[in-house]
Amino acid sequence: MRVTVIRKIESWVVMIAIAANVSGAMVLLALVAIMNVDVISRNLFNAPFRGVVEIVIFSLALIVFLQLPDVVRTGRLTRSDGFLGLMREGTPRFGETLTRFLDAVACVFMCLIVWAVWPEFTEAFESCHFFTPPEFGVAPTGEFWADFKTALARCDYFGTPGILQAPWWPVRLAVVFGCAWAAILFFFKVLLGDAHGTRHVTAQSTGEV
Repeated sequence: MRVTVIRKIESWVVMIAIAANVSGAMVLLALVAIMNVDVISRNLFNAPFRGVVEIVIFSLALIVFLQLPDVVRTGRLTRSDGFLGLMREGTPRFGETLTRFLDAVACVFMCLIVWAVWPEFTEAFESCHFFTPPEFGVAPTGEFWADFKTALARCDYFGTPGILQAPWWPVRLAVVFGCAWAAILFFFKVLLGDAHGTRHVTAQSTGEV
């Protein structure tokens, strides 16, 4: 009964991880489109897309951390697993125990990243003063969109002034979310085992190069 409840909770966690993966794919498609526009405008009209470098840097962080949980879910996180693959084939019980131990270590490391980045996210978000009156600048007018745009202008920004600027907090939120959700998935792997563990085998055993 308890295992059934845990697996039901895991299924919801997995659904959110898949949705985040799709969101990361959409960001990637938008990035590809922007880069194509930059190439076309640069070569045909001698008018490069302003801020494409900043967009690439900003988007890559979103893509990596939005897709991280689903990478963990499917067992495709990059790691050296030759020894682990041998242990799974030769001594399955020891291999399973070692896998759960490594997943527990990974869970701890993901939690440490969340612990380190969370204060940076809250500081960047609070710099916008979305919900609190700012100490300096224009006071809230009561109009949602006008106050929202004014608050965005107060945010801690990344980018080049006069070319492209974007608030830091969405990227830091993506880092917190991606690592937190990856930690949760690693935790479920420790409890229930790695359903995708059979994929972690050596290249020699699969015929891959």
